[in-house]
Amino acid sequence: MTTALVTEPDSAAPQLARPFLKWAGGKGQLLRQFQPLLPPSYGRYFEPFVGGAALFFCLQPKRAALTDVNAELIDCYRAVRDRVEEVIAALGSHAYEQAHYYRVRDLDPATLSLPERAARTIFLNRTGFNGLYRVNSAGRFNVPFGRYVNPSICNPPQLRACSAALQGVELEVRDFERVLDHAAEGDFVYLDPPYSPVSSTANFTSYSAGGFSFRDQERLAALFAALDERGVQVMLSNSDVPEIPPLYKRFRIDRVAALRSINAKSDARGRVGEIVIRNYGSKRGRKAAQADKPG
Repeated sequence: MTTALVTEPDSAAPQLARPFLKWAGGKGQLLRQFQPLLPPSYGRYFEPFVGGAALFFCLQPKRAALTDVNAELIDCYRAVRDRVEEVIAALGSHAYEQAHYYRVRDLDPATLSLPERAARTIFLNRTGFNGLYRVNSAGRFNVPFGRYVNPSICNPPQLRACSAALQGVELEVRDFERVLDHAAEGDFVYLDPPYSPVSSTANFTSYSAGGFSFRDQERLAALFAALDERGVQVMLSNSDVPEIPPLYKRFRIDRVAALRSINAKSDARGRVGEIVIRNYGSKRGRKAAQADKPG
């Protein structure tokens, strides 16, 4: 059995908080392209599809709410926020070995303590195929074992930095539409939903048992418009596919490019187009729409 690789960087080197989970569609590589697209100021920060939380860890806002329908994911963030040393200790019991991976995958998370559940989530994420999070119709994690060279399972300084960044942050399990119950004028909502698939072999939207359908994309567009009417600053990322831009035709759409490696076919992986939709700095949006109204 191969023992867990625990990375301990030089304690004198600054350890910035950055995602400790790999996430399909994660925004780490797009942060530089995002910088000029962000609002110059805002009140509270909301991220209703938290995923790897790359933008949150980059911005580290003082007031934030990170939410998702994925209870296992939210529990993982809660454990890192509140009990990070226990999570680090629990990760020490894991090893990069195929039989161990499947034993851990088969465990019922409900039988584990909060730090043990978080360690299971991190271990499976760091050693599963392509870092995917995918569940079957019964809600059971079903990603196969991944092939890596010495994968980093636990990075204690990084986890401690993330724990510090998460202090005071609201972490809740809830549907994305619930952000309407909390976001107010001047706040900033970043929406990073499971992407509309760019091909039949790149449909990795099953992060919850119900998946994320085009009807959900339509619900999301309606939420975007409702937040805009309230005066909330909203930014949304999605894949650059024909069916998405028409849902946001009165808002500003910018295009960015990202390297993606989650396609089931290796020859279909590479640089793909993504869109960023905003209601601020917009040619259209709430104020322009109101100006078009008669009377």
